[in-house]
Amino acid sequence: MHYPLLPVFALLAATLMITNRGPAADLRVGIIGLDTSHVVAFTKVLNDETASTHIPGARVVAAFRSGSEDMPEKSFNRVAGYAKELSEKYGVKLCSTIEELVSQVDAIMIENVDGRKHLEIARLVFPSGKPVFIDKPFAGTLAQGIELMRLARTHAVPCFSASSLRFVTPVQKLTAEQKQGLRAAMAFSPGDLEPHHPDLFWYGIHGVETLYAIIGPGCESVTRTYAPKGDVVTGRWADGRLGIFFGYREAKADYGFKIIGEKGVVNEDFKADYVPLVREIVTFFQTRRPPVSLEETVETLAFMEAADESRRRGGAPVTLAETMRTAEAQIVP
Repeated sequence: MHYPLLPVFALLAATLMITNRGPAADLRVGIIGLDTSHVVAFTKVLNDETASTHIPGARVVAAFRSGSEDMPEKSFNRVAGYAKELSEKYGVKLCSTIEELVSQVDAIMIENVDGRKHLEIARLVFPSGKPVFIDKPFAGTLAQGIELMRLARTHAVPCFSASSLRFVTPVQKLTAEQKQGLRAAMAFSPGDLEPHHPDLFWYGIHGVETLYAIIGPGCESVTRTYAPKGDVVTGRWADGRLGIFFGYREAKADYGFKIIGEKGVVNEDFKADYVPLVREIVTFFQTRRPPVSLEETVETLAFMEAADESRRRGGAPVTLAETMRTAEAQIVP
């Protein structure tokens, strides 16, 4: 049997073109909110090709200054320094408006350390349809978090939020066998407070997200024991499992977890590491598939707000269903 040569040569040429084509261009990333050290740490990982931690596939090309004047030391006074470092060290363009930034990038990180800013920024960003990572805390209140999730669905925007501790190696390497028959899980982290946020939103969220990464969603009720130097929050899951968060204050920052299952006990202490989170963000920007659902993220906010209500009630149990109803009544579209 004889085959025409032209189609064969055409197929061969196309194959060679695909084989010899260079790597796809890096996604252009824009950062909004320059009041946290995360903006420099993340940009170094993405833009510095000489760094041992460099992650290819995305590059920060634009940023927008944003901070909170009522949080001068923890937010507003940091903006100028981080903006200068991004511009001069990493060649990041400083945009004069959020709209200008959105028009020049493929994906967006909302990095404001103040969760109260995230909803107002999302209203400007989500209509673009471009994937968005929102740094912790996802929102300044549970009501704002619910509205953020609604907006993301309305605009069909791929979006996720997470603490870096969700993706550290000890958490990710937990096996199904180690989790088998899990009776309880406990995670600990610093629990420093910030008066403009619900208590656990500011720093306790790291330990809460570690807990959820291990045990998953499904918490029904929460009780909290508060003391000036720390908190113990116990969640009861629908299937009877217990999830415990211990947040401490006035002590050296450290992180870890313990799980108790039918196969025994696993203890792990670890340090914070941004690199695994940045790797997840790049993969998310490329695939538009979030590694953490917004439903789970909103549940973590409900867990933390229920803990605040339990404190107000002297440590009485508070259901997440009640907490969600209260928050939904507060939403102002």
